[in-house]
Order: sequence, then structure tokens, then C-alpha cells
Amino acid sequence: MFKFCFLSGILCLCFLLPSRAQEPGQQPLAVVTDTSYFIVRNVLITGNKRTRSSYVLRELGVVPGDTIRLRDLSATLEKGRRQLMNTALFLNVIPNVRNWEGTTADLEFAVYERWPLLAFPIFKLADRNFNQWWVEQGKSLNRVNVGLRGDHSNLTGRNDNLNGIIQIGYTQQLAFTYSLPYVDRGFRHGIGLTFAYSRNREINDSTILNKQTFYRQDNFLRELYTIGLSYAYRRAINTRHQVFLTYNFEKVADTVANHTPNYLGNGRSRVQYLDLLYRVTYTKADSWIYPLRGIVLQGEIEKLGFAPFSDIDHWKFRARINKYWQLFPGTYAALGLRGQAKFPADQPYINQKAMGYQEDYLRGLEYYVVDGTSFFILKSNLRRQILTFDIHLPWVPQKFNTIPIRLLLKAYGDVGYAYSKFPGNSFLNNRMLYTGGMGFDIVSFYDTCIRLEYSINQLGQKGLFLHTKIDM
Repeated sequence: MFKFCFLSGILCLCFLLPSRAQEPGQQPLAVVTDTSYFIVRNVLITGNKRTRSSYVLRELGVVPGDTIRLRDLSATLEKGRRQLMNTALFLNVIPNVRNWEGTTADLEFAVYERWPLLAFPIFKLADRNFNQWWVEQGKSLNRVNVGLRGDHSNLTGRNDNLNGIIQIGYTQQLAFTYSLPYVDRGFRHGIGLTFAYSRNREINDSTILNKQTFYRQDNFLRELYTIGLSYAYRRAINTRHQVFLTYNFEKVADTVANHTPNYLGNGRSRVQYLDLLYRVTYTKADSWIYPLRGIVLQGEIEKLGFAPFSDIDHWKFRARINKYWQLFPGTYAALGLRGQAKFPADQPYINQKAMGYQEDYLRGLEYYVVDGTSFFILKSNLRRQILTFDIHLPWVPQKFNTIPIRLLLKAYGDVGYAYSKFPGNSFLNNRMLYTGGMGFDIVSFYDTCIRLEYSINQLGQKGLFLHTKIDM
């Protein structure tokens, strides 16, 4: 398939060499007898100035009265630590055993809270990825969004999030969202709401040869209003059910409807529709941000269009499964499969986005889009942790002055297929696509991941690509 296969084989051998890097948060295992145990008297939460202890206890899954065998103690404490870290509320969690008396003891989890209120400037590219902006759009500052974003990640101490955006530039936007994970004493039911308004002077109105084409005028060509409600149900730690109901109103200038009649379909200049989405997610992994061991499952059923708001009408089904393994100390493998099916297949242009948008792309085809109503993508990763270190900031308060850094070397390969009933002159539709390559992941806290990847696709095209989100 590619000339780089030989080099990839050599790289894979490097992955199999022994590693001295300690697993993140790994605890030493104690040598004890199988019959040694203790009963949990109390579960103590310390260091939480804002976060409610009741919420922290809900995430732990360990309660007074539980029996813990000493051979399982290290694993139990590490599991609790990871579950609290996955809430994204804490920079660090330190578990311990206190007040051991006979066969009873207390479990303590000392938490170091993140700074809950963050306000930071927005500098965001309007294009799908960095390379497309840098190479194809000539680093144009006219295709940049700037503004201010404010996030409060723990407004009332229950991990409820309030986010607001004021943005100008390529897309002018005003938006806010609020989500409350739990509204009941049983910590199972949550609600949320969202509102957004945006407008553009330029729109992507068509695709030619698997490249986006744009239509621009001095006046605003497109406006979009969105308002929605959400409901979440989470009975256990790993499974979450969510329902979203959103009203959408979109209008474009008459010149757009005349220039591209199929943009909204049938030469329309405005549409309004209701969007009802059900999503179920199962996550059992060492990290919900950058998993290396475990599994993630997600399924979605979505219906667009309910009378009297049914200008856009379709059913959509989506699913993804990611599986992560540790092969050897410091060496990890991962497989990810995602797909979508949308009915009917005859949809306006705005409803034909398949591969190349958001997270649904093949590494090495960043310069292309593959429109359609159905697709699947299979991704594979082989990662090797080669370096871990901390950066200390002496002028920052001690609680926040340490930035952990992990560097992972990886090799990868992707396969995908997108179906379109009307492919036109797009040459990547309705055919199997293959890509692969190697690169580095730089991982830190606050959900930060920087990816530097050298990829090649089946067209023989090679390139160095930069991304700022995890690949699967």
C-alpha cells in the first residue's frame, strides 16, 4: 500500500521494547494474604472547598460498610482516584487509609480542585483543521474567529457548567449553555439548556472534487438561531442516557438560494425544524479524556423534523466503539469504529456532511471532504509512552504550579467509506479509502492534547498535520 510500511514495521518493534515509564497514577501493590480485609467505616473527602461532598461520594462508588480485601486495596483506591479525575473537577486526587482499628478503617480522598471560573480569549480557525487554513486558505486572518469565552465548571458545587461565548470575525456568535448533572437527591437525573445565534458573510455552499467551495458577499448571507433543552439519566457510574430537543431556524440571503438552490433544498431561503436526539454512552476506561485502557460505546438515534417545524426531515443513526489495551508496560493499542446512516438519502446540501468534518475524518485526508448520508471509519493506534515530566511555575500558587506532560510516540492506520446517492464529480465517494502514518501526542491536564502527525493516503499524498484534539 505505502512505502512507509517498512518504516512502520521498524517503529512497531520499537514499541515492543521494555519501558521504565511508570503508569500515570500507578500505585505499588502490597503483598498480603488473600484472607486479609477491612470494613469501610467512613469515606472522607478533604480539600473540596467548592465541590459538594455528596457529589464526590456519588462518583466514587465506595460506601461505608463495604468490605475491601487488602489484596484489592491498591486497585480500589486507584479506581476511585481515576473516577474522580474523570469528573474534570480536580487537578489531583490522593487516596489514603486512615484510622485503622481492628477490621475497620476510613478511606480518605484528598482532592485538589481546578480553578472553576475561567475567562480566556478566543482565537479559533474557521476552517476544518489547521493544515487547511495554513495551506489552502493562505493563513488568511479573515478566516479567524476572535472573542471571549467564559466557563464556570462548578457553579453550585455539583459539577454544573455555565458557558458563554461572545465572538466576532469569520462567524459572529453569541451563545450560552448551562447543564446541571443532578437535580434529585438520588443523583440520577440532570437537565440543561442552550441558546445560540450566529451569522456569516461567507458560507460553504457546495463541494467540487471533494473540496469545499465558498460563496461570499459583503452583507451577511446566513443566520442561525438555536434553542434547546436536554435531559440526562445516569443510574450507575459508567452509563449515561441523554435526550436533546432543539428548535433550529436558519435563513440565507436570496442570492444564496439563487446561486445554490440545493443549499437548503428546493431553492428555499429559510428553514425551521425540531431536532430530537437520544444518546446512550457507556464509558469504562482509565481516563475519559485520553484513555489508554478500557472501552467506550456510544449510540444515537436522531429525528429531524416534527410538524409544524419539519422543513428538514430525516432519521439518523450513529454508533461508535473504541477499545483500548495495554500490550506491555508503556505500550498501548487502540481500535475505533464509528459510523452513520441517514434516511432518506436525498437531502439538501447542508445535510450531506459525512467524512472530513469535526471528528469524522481519516488522518491523511485532512484536505478533503467526502459528502454523503452514510459512512463508516475504522481507526487503529499503537502508542508508546516515551517521556513524562513536570513543568513547575514558581510564580503560580502551589496548587496550580505543576503542569504534567506526557509524550507518546505512535503509529496508526485508518480505513473509511462514505456513500452518496449523488456524488457528482467527487472521486472519493463510494469507494474504500486508506490512510496511515506516525507521529507524537503531547498530553497534559485541562483536557489538552497536541498531535503532530506525518500521514500518507492512498493517492500517494504525504504531509505533516497538526491537531489539538485526541484522535479517538
